[in-house]
Amino acid sequence: MRPDAGALLQLARFLLVGIANTLVGLAVIFAAKALAGAGDLAANASGYAVGLALSFALNRTWTFRDRGRLSPAALRFLLAFALAYLANLATVFGLRDLAGVDSYVAQAAGVVPYTALFFVASRAFVFRDRRQEEDPGSHSARRR
Repeated sequence: MRPDAGALLQLARFLLVGIANTLVGLAVIFAAKALAGAGDLAANASGYAVGLALSFALNRTWTFRDRGRLSPAALRFLLAFALAYLANLATVFGLRDLAGVDSYVAQAAGVVPYTALFFVASRAFVFRDRRQEEDPGSHSARRR
């Protein structure tokens, strides 16, 4: 079975967006600490909020080219993020506490299920064009 070229392109874009939102998030964290005198918690929350917003905007418009309604997609995105983050935490703490893996290695390993689950959820649940499902004249509706 050959991989779907569209899915591979989306995955590449998803990974590039992830790099961009990580860099921007870190920049916000560092700026909040250095320029605004924010503590670690406030700086981290600010950086993650900006990074997550950037990730949503870029993935919606560039990666998945979603044209559905904004609010429902944003809520689905937050749900997908939460699930992916829980998978990340389960991996990190499972490897560290149950398998005795070094915490730095566990942190790095946690990126894999987080990214995989977030991509699959984004593609199948968050940014799937729901207008086709609602339009009885669309090609996908006729296949049912």
